[in-house]
Amino acid sequence: MESLAQVEETIVRDKAVESLRILAPQHSSADLETYFIPTVKRLAQGDWFTSRTSASGLISVCYSRVSNHVKGELRQLFKNLCQDDTPMVRRAAASKLGEFAKVVEQDYLRQELVSLFTTLANDEQDSVRLLAIEAGIAMAGLFRPDDLEQQMMQTLRAATEDKSWRVRYVVADKLVDLQKAVGPEITKTDLVGAYCSLLKDPEAEVRAAAASKLKDFSTNLPTDTREQIIMSQILPCVKELVGDMNQHVKSALASVIMGLSPILGKENTLEHLLPLFLNQLKDDYPEVRLNIISNLECINEVGFSLNNNNNRGKIFHFN
Repeated sequence: MESLAQVEETIVRDKAVESLRILAPQHSSADLETYFIPTVKRLAQGDWFTSRTSASGLISVCYSRVSNHVKGELRQLFKNLCQDDTPMVRRAAASKLGEFAKVVEQDYLRQELVSLFTTLANDEQDSVRLLAIEAGIAMAGLFRPDDLEQQMMQTLRAATEDKSWRVRYVVADKLVDLQKAVGPEITKTDLVGAYCSLLKDPEAEVRAAAASKLKDFSTNLPTDTREQIIMSQILPCVKELVGDMNQHVKSALASVIMGLSPILGKENTLEHLLPLFLNQLKDDYPEVRLNIISNLECINEVGFSLNNNNNRGKIFHFN
């Protein structure tokens, strides 16, 4: 397995790592230190980047079951991989940072892994940064809100304005996970503004990813201020997206926009959302119209129903 974990062919290498990850839990703690850890060390210190990328996926599976001395060695190996000269190695380490954070002791999480996250999130390669941000979102759930604000939020906030659209896309795609991890206060102070920024992003892929999270993000807002936040900050952005030039953005929005009806209630739906629904039902792209029609059941929750025979000039009939 160690030999296969060093080969140039990525598929073979990944399968070897996968097998080693399965084998690790089958070892006793003593056998881990005798047989498995030396393998990890050789891979992590190998001359070829292929072996070092493989080592990134093996450290977390054995960390919690070895002695404190060996734990210190493994943390240093992981740090070296995060600071490796080869982007492929840093990328591999970034992809496993969140997994490693879950098994590291809380003190070392603050003292060592946060700084590694910050470094990787500011890497010159966007492929490294996007994986680091994804790991950072996974790490966010391991902190208390006060610690999170102090240790990680500045870096995560900066990611919403990253120069690479691929990084911003990851933030948009994982924003609801981050929202659940950080809690209501940080959501109100930081994430609402970030979400609105992503809805207005210059790249259509980012706008589409953000639009697809509209229902979930709105549902998870603090209940005491949910309606006010949606009406004053999020809905103006949504109104702009209804007329977006990109069909994928409009389609993503159409698949979730009706989910706002149960949140905002009858009056707001009638006054603010219904005109948006009607506009999308007239959209040039059939996928947009289909997505609206496919979610009509959402309006039943607030007292709307489809009009069959009466008032033929209308699309909806208010009960």
